[in-house]
Amino acid sequence: MKINSKTVIVAAPQQEVFDFLKDANNIIHLLPQDKISDFKSTTDDCSFKVQGGVTISLIHDGEEGTDKLFMKSGEKSPFPFRLTIHTGNKSEETEGRIEFDGEVNMFLKMMVEKPLTNLFDYMSKKLQEHFA
Repeated sequence: MKINSKTVIVAAPQQEVFDFLKDANNIIHLLPQDKISDFKSTTDDCSFKVQGGVTISLIHDGEEGTDKLFMKSGEKSPFPFRLTIHTGNKSEETEGRIEFDGEVNMFLKMMVEKPLTNLFDYMSKKLQEHFA
């Protein structure tokens, strides 16, 4: 299952946005605080519980220059997935979006597709607000 967030324009240079996103400690600033708990992080990984008690863990999984940052699911996640965070240089601004690729069955897809789409759009908007 693939999901793409809305593309946003962030009012900061690409390197600054990329460095912020690369540090997993900063992911907490992009999450809906009323829907998560037990956030734990290092510079390379983070985990948190979402409403319903499911734990999501993310692990830094490489990068391509400052254009793509890769994160993969950790062992606590309910299914395997990979996030690709795209950042594009727009002079003094950065264009960004999140791409999700998860291994989910059709039943699970019906349950998680809309909440995940909403989450990634929310995270993109919070990134935009963080640098506003």
